[in-house]
Amino acid sequence: MNAPHATVDENAPVVVRLETTVRAPLATVWALHTDIARWADWNTGIDSVAYDGPLAPGSTFRWLTHGLEITSTLLQVVPGARIVWGGPAHGIDGVHVWTFEQPDPEGPVTVRTEESWAGAPVEERPAELEAMLRQSLEQWLDLLKARAEADAATPA
Repeated sequence: MNAPHATVDENAPVVVRLETTVRAPLATVWALHTDIARWADWNTGIDSVAYDGPLAPGSTFRWLTHGLEITSTLLQVVPGARIVWGGPAHGIDGVHVWTFEQPDPEGPVTVRTEESWAGAPVEERPAELEAMLRQSLEQWLDLLKARAEADAATPA
């Protein structure tokens, strides 16, 4: 069952939406992105992750990113297409949505990410926190793209 709030909070003080195109098979991109326990292996913005699965709504993971310890709960998983997680951290209530589309089986994958932040810290410094979130998500997309494309180019 998927959570009813598996979308960003459109009324949050900070909402960032970004996308990239990845020249790798959808299966490669999806597997890399949803192997949560191994994020720190390729995403230099993540220091550590504690996650035992399963990849299903209700599962939680703890991670350290940019000096912040965060506990997130998976809210929705649509295999090969969408993953959503969220939860409160340091007074910020965040929801993070990722979608993956590959209209042509031989073509690139479009990866979209959108994240909302609400809460007192965000209300106090929305412009600063939006810039921080945007930079973090840009880095995540760049690293995901680079790793997935490198993995796709490496013979099995």
